Amino acid sequence: MRLLLRITLSPFYSLAIALSLAGSLYAVFYYVPVDHETGSIPNILYLHLPAAFCTFLAAGIVAASGTAYLWHRTTRWDALAGAAGYVTVLCCSIVLITGMIWGRDAWGVWWTWSASLTFSFILWVLYVVYIVLRRVIHTQDRRAMVCAVYGIIAALDVPLVYLSVQLIPDIHPRSIGLQPSMRYTLVLCTLTASLVTIGLIAIKMRKPFIEKTSSSQ
Repeated sequence: MRLLLRITLSPFYSLAIALSLAGSLYAVFYYVPVDHETGSIPNILYLHLPAAFCTFLAAGIVAASGTAYLWHRTTRWDALAGAAGYVTVLCCSIVLITGMIWGRDAWGVWWTWSASLTFSFILWVLYVVYIVLRRVIHTQDRRAMVCAVYGIIAALDVPLVYLSVQLIPDIHPRSIGLQPSMRYTLVLCTLTASLVTIGLIAIKMRKPFIEKTSSSQ
């Protein structure tokens, strides 16, 4: 855990994010074509889809860390789960906001209670509640236990979001045909977003982790 913090909080990691971000911005605005065979796709695609991936990533970290806490009962896993919970809400908020902007342009409405959008909103609510639980439960052991169990249960909505897009007829497209340059750009943007997500989790985790480890010495 300490090694992970050192890596993600190091200048080299920040440099990797900066280079990846610069490459992503260049690709989005200068490399990919403006027009697509199925119509004009706004550049917000390259933020919306990576944010969705990072929402799943952060939610998975919450569940995995909660499971590790239930197994080992060490505060570092609870600290990691808590940090990932905040980042899950951030990423999911970006998904919802960019999705509404994209939907307004593509469908003519800001929001519709379709299956995929509803499950995405539920996911956001679940992790907002997770953050509230971490704030209202003041006993450390009880908070860690309750949030660990809750975080595992909340993660069950992640496959529902994905499956609702893939299996249920919906206004949200199941897939988008992309030219090679668009696929490469999307992969680069997703890599950049993942690096930023992990970095944000490390930054959020750093203070409580340092406080707990220093108090235990």
